[in-house]
Amino acid sequence: MDVSTTPEIVVSIKLLLAILVPLVTAVAVMLTGQKPNLRESCSVVGAVIMFSIIFSLVPDVLGGKTLLFNMFNILPGVSVTLRADAFSMIFALVASFLWILAAFYSMGYMRGLQEHAQTRFNACFALSLFGAIGCAFADNLFTLYLFYEIVSICTYPLVAHHQDKEGYAGARKYIVYLTTTAKFFLLPAMILIYVLTGTLDFANNISTGILSPEINSTVVTILYICCIFGFAKNGIMPFHNWLPGAMVAPTPVSALLHAVAVVKVGVFSTTRVMLYVFGVDTMSALNLGIPTAYFVSFTILAASIIALSKTNLKARLAYSTISQLSYIILGVALLTPTAIEGGLVHIANHAFSKITLFFCAGAIYVASHKKDITEMGGLGRTMPFTFAAFGIASLSMIGVPPVAGFVTKWYLLVGSMEAHQIGILLVLLTSTMLNVGYFAPVTYQAFFGKRPAGEKFEGIKEAPLSMLIPLMIAALISIIIGIFPDFMMNFVKAVTG
Repeated sequence: MDVSTTPEIVVSIKLLLAILVPLVTAVAVMLTGQKPNLRESCSVVGAVIMFSIIFSLVPDVLGGKTLLFNMFNILPGVSVTLRADAFSMIFALVASFLWILAAFYSMGYMRGLQEHAQTRFNACFALSLFGAIGCAFADNLFTLYLFYEIVSICTYPLVAHHQDKEGYAGARKYIVYLTTTAKFFLLPAMILIYVLTGTLDFANNISTGILSPEINSTVVTILYICCIFGFAKNGIMPFHNWLPGAMVAPTPVSALLHAVAVVKVGVFSTTRVMLYVFGVDTMSALNLGIPTAYFVSFTILAASIIALSKTNLKARLAYSTISQLSYIILGVALLTPTAIEGGLVHIANHAFSKITLFFCAGAIYVASHKKDITEMGGLGRTMPFTFAAFGIASLSMIGVPPVAGFVTKWYLLVGSMEAHQIGILLVLLTSTMLNVGYFAPVTYQAFFGKRPAGEKFEGIKEAPLSMLIPLMIAALISIIIGIFPDFMMNFVKAVTG
């Protein structure tokens, strides 16, 4: 894996502007809270501006440049510094674009259900993007940890949004899991890494990392395990239970958690540390990769089996997310170029497909107030666009061509064969069958199933256009990036060299 070329370093204030936009947006939302149209316009404008700034970085990054902006130094080798490289752009582009769709979708959902505290909701939504993009652009482990915690804090009010017993219980579990694991695993690991290396800066390529296997194999292995569990947003079992518990939040929050910010911050941070702190060479020398792949394989299969037992649609999607996130870590853990590329591209492929699924779940609830899959027989004939989008996104999760998820599965399957891991190949094939088992019945029952006894679906129609259009766009993009995956693959291949 040839990644030895030293990138050209360019100082760019655009990185600072990109993370300041959602911060300013949150302030603007709070100041305009009494004027709903103006308040929501602030969210949309902020999302568009942030995406535009991040997209403007594409030519430089694809040209082989690494963009940096140092905010301030704390200690020698410890600073709050922003960095845009090919790896960070995978997450930053996806998160910033999906914020635009989520901003429009939230208008229809929150107004359609006449939700309370919409100003707080929109402000915290923006602040969570501030943290997520900060993680994407983190140049070192300290900056990553700082913004990782910001995401946890800013999303807590969103999970507890309904302010009832169930909401507070879900939010309490959410914040306890995420902050406890970060402080007990990640923080000590970060301190010891600094003591051993004198720096927390990410390496410039994925081969070497900053931790040499010559330091002490046992210590490096323990640090690796602490980092894997410290980023509990990645949903790896046994630190996954916060995720289904957070489903008490409004559906736009669930979409944010599962597709835009929280869990993607988890797997992005995990894979960033795997590749740029430990590196492929150290992981190979200490045999850390393949055991990790088999460890997360348990999460892939167990979460899929649990998903089969759930009839609540959001709960089924939650366990699907737990399973799908581990594809990303599995691909990187196999340590072959093709497998790493399959894992990293799934950050984007999963995001568009999963946000479509949650958008659909929210549209179904707004239009029919139904949450249980057993109550949706025949509902697809009343809401054809919503369930068609759900079907497309489901095909992506299963890995059917020409939808985005097929690209992921193809690269992972080829990568597992390159790594000579027949066991992982069987895990991927088995999980695909399980994907079919818990996704296909939803769409089938909606279009071809019998309506519940006495149910005529009178008065039920498609959700408002502000919800329907974003979910259709997200489903369409899942198809486009499945047929034309080159744009995102350019960044992925730049990572592997």
